[in-house]
Amino acid sequence: MNKPNDRRPLIAHVIYRFDVGGLENGVVNLINHMPSEAYRHVIIALTEITDFSRRITRDDVEFIALNKQPGHSLWLYPRLFRLFRRLRPAIAHTRNLGALEVTVPAWAAGVPVRIHGEHGRDVGDLDGSNRKCQWIRRCYSPFVTYYIALSRDLEQYLTKMVGISSSRVFQIYNGVDARRFSPAPCRAAIPGCPFVGEDLWLLGTVGRMQTVKNQTDLAKAFVLALRQAPELAATLRLVMIGDGPLRKESLAILEEAGCADLAWLPGERNDVPEVLRGLDCFVLPSLAEGISNTILEAMASGLPVVATDVGGNGELIEEGKTGKLIPVNDVSAMASEIVSLAGQRAHARQLGLAGREAVERKYSLTAMVAHYQSLYDRGLERAGHRSN
Repeated sequence: MNKPNDRRPLIAHVIYRFDVGGLENGVVNLINHMPSEAYRHVIIALTEITDFSRRITRDDVEFIALNKQPGHSLWLYPRLFRLFRRLRPAIAHTRNLGALEVTVPAWAAGVPVRIHGEHGRDVGDLDGSNRKCQWIRRCYSPFVTYYIALSRDLEQYLTKMVGISSSRVFQIYNGVDARRFSPAPCRAAIPGCPFVGEDLWLLGTVGRMQTVKNQTDLAKAFVLALRQAPELAATLRLVMIGDGPLRKESLAILEEAGCADLAWLPGERNDVPEVLRGLDCFVLPSLAEGISNTILEAMASGLPVVATDVGGNGELIEEGKTGKLIPVNDVSAMASEIVSLAGQRAHARQLGLAGREAVERKYSLTAMVAHYQSLYDRGLERAGHRSN
């Protein structure tokens, strides 16, 4: 853990909840891969910290859960103020709207640099047009030193719709661990999965099964694909990894169509790299995204990707070269792409290999960590503060 005489600057990473998710996975990757001599880290969750914290491999990271109740955190401000005064972080790095308000007690407690990251859209503001969300971000802007936008789409949102000066907004893509997520020479068996035949073609998705991720559309598209090409019933299989309210709804859709036996929905898994190596194609039917970690992980695993054309998905996927982009909420288009790729396996593999090459070229963890560290250094230099 952190020692009193440790002179490395401390970064307080503030998020709403530290649990399985793309945003949280990005925090894990950043901390695990940043040179240990550069910065110390503490993770502050406004609500709770789950066993996901075990993904942090460093032994000098502190975890603090504040068990916040729903609603505004005004009543938490005194506690946050005292916490920041005790920890004396050089940087407070908040992420997404749920943690933005923490910039106020951080500023009041004298934290020199406050950085806020925008990682994706909320289900209540899918296109960024919600005036209240814009107004809230505008109100907290004076307390933020720099912003990080994970996609060009979010960068444009901050500068054009919220009105943040472009000099304060930095666009940094997520990076993916290309060693942990890597292609298998041939499709590997997924532990526990009933679909193991070499002749099968496994379609899958991974993620929290909640409204914004829209997995029910994938269940509908799978059913429609089998209706459009009944011969695929012999080989096409669906794997949906994750838990949440849409798991039950997806199961109901599959059962009603009489094809639940062709799908596997085991709930949450902690072996996502192995799951991806056991798929032939990855689908992301989201209503909104920032820069999707799961798309990057699928590409790194050598999978062709079919995804809705929302947020930063179009920045990651080269249409027709690494995957396919479809309109949001278009079950018919999704089904058509599934039928097409399932019938052209060699072409699907080519798309997957091109995706792997793109990850190695553009989305390395090394590049991501370097960009974050450079911004942290820049903020401290501007504040005239280099060590505790």
